[in-house]
Order: sequence, then structure tokens, then C-alpha cells
Amino acid sequence: MTDLKERRDRQVLARLLRYARPQWKAATGCVLLLGLISVLDLLQPWLISHGIDVYLRAGSDGPDAQSGLLRLGGLLVVALAVSWLASYTYAQLLQAVGQRIVYHIRRDLFSRLQRLDVRFFDETPSGRLVTQVTSDTEALNRLYTDVLVGFLRDAVVLVVAVAWMLATDVRLAAISLCLMPVIVILSSVFRAKIRSARRLERAQMSRINAFLAEHMGGMRETQLFVREEAACKSFAVENDTYLEVSRVQLKNWAVFRPVLDFVAALSIAVLLWYGGVGSSPGVLFFFVALVRQMYEPLMALAEKVSTLQTALTSSERLFALMDTAPAVAEPEAPHQLMRVRGEVEFRHVWFAYDEADWVLRDVSLRVRPGQTVAVVGHTGAGKSSLVNLLTRFYDVGQGEILLDGINIKQIGLHDLRRKVGVVPQDLFLFAGDITANIRLGDESISMERVVEASRQVDAAPFIQALPGGFGEPVAERGATLSMGQRQLISFARALAFDPPILVLDEATASIDSETEAVIQAALEPLTKGRTTFVIAHRLSTIQHADLIVVLHNGQVRESGTHEELMARQGLYYGLWQMQMAERNE
Repeated sequence: MTDLKERRDRQVLARLLRYARPQWKAATGCVLLLGLISVLDLLQPWLISHGIDVYLRAGSDGPDAQSGLLRLGGLLVVALAVSWLASYTYAQLLQAVGQRIVYHIRRDLFSRLQRLDVRFFDETPSGRLVTQVTSDTEALNRLYTDVLVGFLRDAVVLVVAVAWMLATDVRLAAISLCLMPVIVILSSVFRAKIRSARRLERAQMSRINAFLAEHMGGMRETQLFVREEAACKSFAVENDTYLEVSRVQLKNWAVFRPVLDFVAALSIAVLLWYGGVGSSPGVLFFFVALVRQMYEPLMALAEKVSTLQTALTSSERLFALMDTAPAVAEPEAPHQLMRVRGEVEFRHVWFAYDEADWVLRDVSLRVRPGQTVAVVGHTGAGKSSLVNLLTRFYDVGQGEILLDGINIKQIGLHDLRRKVGVVPQDLFLFAGDITANIRLGDESISMERVVEASRQVDAAPFIQALPGGFGEPVAERGATLSMGQRQLISFARALAFDPPILVLDEATASIDSETEAVIQAALEPLTKGRTTFVIAHRLSTIQHADLIVVLHNGQVRESGTHEELMARQGLYYGLWQMQMAERNE
């Protein structure tokens, strides 16, 4: 198990270093500055020890001694000044390198999220993804800036210090280094303990973030059903778990750091006890200073190991996300759609969200270009699933879907979705302004096109009546707008993108009858000249459709016009009679 973890850690580090490779020039500058800083840090105690032995130990107070001390003092000041300047430059350069690397990782991560399929987001809490894009990538910044370069600096300090010791006095060097193996063993033990604790800590933090994201999004329901106290209790359980996991980390620190401090103090005591006899005061001071400088990075190693383990844990999660293959894959050689007529055919389509329960069963349906097709049925009949397959949010289990005679699996996802516009029931407006929500960042859609699309779906009057007009700020999810206003904006959005195929998924299910009349009027210019799929709950809104398809238990049970289905007196007739009875009550 240990070998497996170490091999996995090496693989993660190798991938992290690949991100650092484009920054090699700046990283080289950091390494050179590190070498200079390390030499200057070790030079300072040597200058002091030299002054002690040469000028102070002899007790000389003549002009030569004074001038010698002044020279040493001047050199010490110069060394300190150069060290400060190099440290400042090093810190600025290092942070720039770290931020650029993390920028590229965060960009690649978000790009991967954009390409993952809807099923992945159905199964993954959004709070966990937010943690990975923010907290986990910030942990990587500390890895590059504190750990990797820090390890290099510590290695330079140790190598230079040991070499300088051996060159000065082999006996004192051996005494100074006698307890070094103890530090190495303690560090190995601590590394194993902190790794597992840190992984549990990060996993629990993800669960807390997921809990918070879910409950912040559902705050209205929580307050409506008076579940505040229950939510607080549930959060307390997650929070207590995180506290217990964190305590394990604190216990590790509480034991390890004092032990390191004790070993460092013991090394100095051994040096003074056995090395004091026969050594000059200056040399002894120099060795004591070097021992302290050697053990300082070793003691800081504990913190670096903690940061390293956090970063490795975060990296494993990030790379696992980056390596997640979308269930809906791009075709290897996508067919380029040029002019789309809008003919859609479902051939013996089967679909299940899991392998055991088929939602659609052997569905066959052909829609001619420009037709308006209404899909109706009881809740759970498979209506929304049918149109989700058309946009390849999910892929069929069996059968195929054709667009103008081409299997949609052979069409690039971006190309396909550009040709199929969807107005969902649970529509989403982004924080920004109304124009940005109609364009969705597509600058090829001119302002004139935005205004014209809004005018055609009768959204322009209410937009222009707002204080900011088309520049009116939109709150998150469009909370400051009514349901009907948000629906009209979504219609304007669909019309601005001008897709040849349109899907209206329960577009009028959540609005009142008065607003429904406005929405129905807006639908006429929206559906004109387009192949349109209407997922309908209110049958009164689709009686003029060219074709009505009745789904029941995932199968097409009836199809025809409103008049034909009413004359047949089957499932559609029953649904119609039931809704008319409810309306008349």
C-alpha cells in the first residue's frame, strides 16, 4: 500500500512539474537567487566568527583591530542588504510563477468542466466542484511557492552548510550531524500520519461546501417549510466531523514540532559539551550558528510536509476530475452541418438513466422540417428525456436519432447544439444584465439583433420600461424578475441565436393564465419556420400543433392532430377531459 501511494505521489508530482515547465526561465531565476541568498545567510555567521577569533580573541584594541572590525561590519551590512534585495526579488518572482501556474491549472480545470456531460453534474454536488476549482487550486499555489522551491532552498542550505562544516573542522562536523538520522526517521513517521489525516480533512471540507451550496440554493424552501433548525443540526454534524478530523492534525503537530525542537537543542548541547574543548570561540560560534540554520529547514520540513500532503491530496482530486471522460463523447471525424432543413427522426430509441430502468422504450418518431410537434403524457412518461437526447445531454442506449438523415452521434456537440435551441421550464439567468443574458457572451449577435429578437417575442416593452433598459442588472438566477419576464427573456435568447430546431420544455407550466396568453403570443414568431418540439403540460396550449405525440410508460401510444386524437377517444382524450374538468371546478 505504501509503495502504491508513493508511486501515485510521484505521478502527481510529475504532472504538476509539467505545468511548471513553461515557467522554466523564471524558475531558473528563483533557483539562482536561492543559491545567492543561502550563501549570504551562511556568510553572515562566518564573518562574525572570523571577527571573534581574529580581532576579539587576541584582545587587540589597536587601529588594525578596529579597522578590521569595521571592514567586517561593513561586509556584514552589505551581505544583509544584498540578501534582503535578493529575497525581495525572489519572493516577487516566485509568487508570479506560482500564480501563473495555478492560473493555467484552473483554466484547464474549468475547461474540462465545460466539456463534461449533464449526467456528471447530476451526480456530483456543485459545492464539491467549487472546492476543487478554488480551494484545491490554491493549495497548489502553496505547493509551488512554499514547498517545491522551499525544498530546493533547504537542500542548498544543507549541502552548503555541511560542506562548509567539513572544510572547517571534520570532528565538529561529525558531532553536529550525529542526530541527523533521528530527524529523518521522525519526518518519515510524521509524513505517513499527516497524509491520511489531510485527505480526510479535505474530503470533509468538500462535503461541507456541498452542503452549504445546496442549502443556500434551497433557502426559500428551508424557510417555507420551517426547516431551519433541522438544517442547523445537519450542518452541526458535518461541522463536528470536520472538527474531529482537524484535531487529529493538531495532535500530530503538537507531538512532532516539540520533538524536533528538542532534538535541535540536544544537537547544540552535544556540540558544546564535546566540541567545546580544543575549539576556538569563533569556530564554535560558527558551528552553533550553522547547526541552527541546518535544523531550521528540517523543522520547517514538518510544515512543508503538511503543505505537500495537502497539495498532493488536492492534486489527486483535480487530476481525477481532469481525467474524467465525458459519457457523451465528441465524434472522431464530425460531420459538418451546413444548411439544416430540420428533419428529425427517432429510430427505435431506448434510453435509461441507469442500466436497470428504461425511461424510453422503442420510440420511433419522424418529424418533417418546419413541423410543430407536441409531446404530452403523464409525469414520468419520458417527455423531457426525449428532447434531452436530441441535444445529446445524454446518449441513447439503443437505436439512433437522425438530423437530416445524419446520426447525431456523428455531429460535433457544439455544431449540434447551435442548431437546436432549448427553452427549459427551469430556465437560468446569469448575474449581469439583460443584454448579456440574451447574447450569452456571443459578440457576433449585434445589439440590433438583441432588440429585434426582444421585440418579436414581445419582451421589449417590459425591458425598455426598466430603469436600465437592456442594461438593467440581473440578479443571480434572475431573482428580481417575474417568472413571465424571465420566460420572455429566454424566448428572446432563443430567437437571437436563430436555431433551425427549437425545443420548448414545459415553457408555460409555471406561469399564470394571464401571462400564458402573452407567452403564447410570443411563441408565434419564435416557432415560425422552425421544426419545433413542445413538451406540454397544459393541453390547451398545443391543440394547434401539426403533430401530437402521447407518451405513456416510455412508449409512443398515440400520435396525430388534436382532432384525430380526440376522435379516437384514447389516452389523449382522457387527459383532455381531465384537464377541462379541473379548469371548470
